[in-house]
Order: sequence, then C-alpha cells, then structure tokens
Amino acid sequence: MTSHDGYQPDFLRSEVPLPRPTDDRPLRDLSYPHFSVLLDPARRLAVSTGANIDGSSLRDVARSGDWYLDSRVPADEQAGNELYRDNDYDRGHLVRRRDPGWGTAEQARAATKATFAYPNAAPQAADFNQSPELWVGLEDHVLAYAEARGLRVSVFTAPVLAPDDPRYRGILIPRRFWKVAAWDAAEPGASPRLAAAGFVLDQTAMLVPAAVPPLAGFRTFQVPIADIAALADVDLGPLVAADVARATLRTPQWMPLASLSQVVLA
Repeated sequence: MTSHDGYQPDFLRSEVPLPRPTDDRPLRDLSYPHFSVLLDPARRLAVSTGANIDGSSLRDVARSGDWYLDSRVPADEQAGNELYRDNDYDRGHLVRRRDPGWGTAEQARAATKATFAYPNAAPQAADFNQSPELWVGLEDHVLAYAEARGLRVSVFTAPVLAPDDPRYRGILIPRRFWKVAAWDAAEPGASPRLAAAGFVLDQTAMLVPAAVPPLAGFRTFQVPIADIAALADVDLGPLVAADVARATLRTPQWMPLASLSQVVLA
C-alpha cells in the first residue's frame, strides 16, 4: 500500500462507497493511510470520513504526532488551531487515532500520525470527547468487536453540517455527529453479507445550554441508518439496507444509549 492509499470501498468484499453529500457542493477529497476525508471547504470541516480497520492486524501504537494543517489544502479551508485555542473545545478526531493503526509497524505508525491532520478534526465539547462512556467507549466497543473476531470493519464518521449551527470564531460548530460501522457478517466460506450499525451523538446541550433541559447533557443514540442519511444529507448507499437494527429501531424512534450493553451489533 502507498503512504496515502485512502479508504478502500471493496475492503469488506461488498462494495461500500465512501459516503458523499447528496448535493454537488465543492469538496476536497483527501486520502491518508487506510482512511479518507471529504472536506467541505466552505464549512472548513469534513462532511464525511471513511476508515478501513483490519482487526486481525491491529497494532498498539504509542500516541505520537501533533496536529497539523494539510499542505494539500489552502489554510483558509481548514479549521486549524485558531478555532481551538483558549477555550473548552477539543480537537475531536473523526477517524480515531487507533482505527487505521494496522498492518506493518511502519504502516501503523504512519496511519496513526496522519489522523492528526486538521481536516480530520471537528470541535467537540471536552466532556464528551474525553468521556470513556458512550461516544468514545462506543468506538472502543466497535474496535474490540473487530479485534476479537479478526474482522475487517469500515467506519464512517462526520459532523452533521447543519446551516443553523451556532457560529464561533467564524466557524459553524456542529451540534450533532454521526457514525456508521460496517462489516461482513457472513460465516467463513459463505457469500458476503454486509452488516452495519448507525449512531448519532447530540452535543447541543453542551453548546446551547438554554435550549434543552439542564440534565440532558450530551446524548448518544443508536438510530436507523436511513435516518442518518436524511439528517446529514449524505448518500449511505448499501449501508441503509445492511442495518442490523432495522427490526429493532422503528423510524422515527431512536434508541438512547445509557450503556454499551444496549448497542445492537448482530
């Protein structure tokens, strides 16, 4: 693999394209080791990311690297350090540092360092970005699921770029984030059977406290993938039909997650 091979749509035996917005807005298509970012230069944030994870060759790579502007993109099309300086916003990884850290030791190190590119960041309330529960714990849960079974998993994550998001330092701050994990659920030797699960995190209460009840905090939901497509205006292709929770989550019902034991992955 090259150093910037990017997200591979055939990674799971089933063809799963990188989700793209349903309109024709200009985008920066950025490839990194084992993942890709579709950057909306007008919003200066990603509209979609996709990462391939090989659970059979994940490596525990020590955290290293500093956040950096991607030289392939004009600086004024990226939300850099000026957005995060001297406030409570974290540089939230969209593609997590650990997720693309697989393959040879050299490949894993290169991939984890690449996740510190600013196009792969989005402003997240510190309490939810650093929480070991739910959103961060959810990603660990998916990763552990892949690693324990030696599975290949593709994970798609992005903020919901709504036109009425609150503005801060010239950037519209996303109130919600979405994530879809996909994998091949077929038995060994059987034909491919794509499976997927979708999630939304709502940090509105952390951004606009007066807009919600004071005890609401941030909220994580497992949701129908079709709802994510509509909410974020992205084409999720075959992931909608592959949703493992279609029988459990009846639109418009979203299942609030209070613990990881509630997550439906099969």
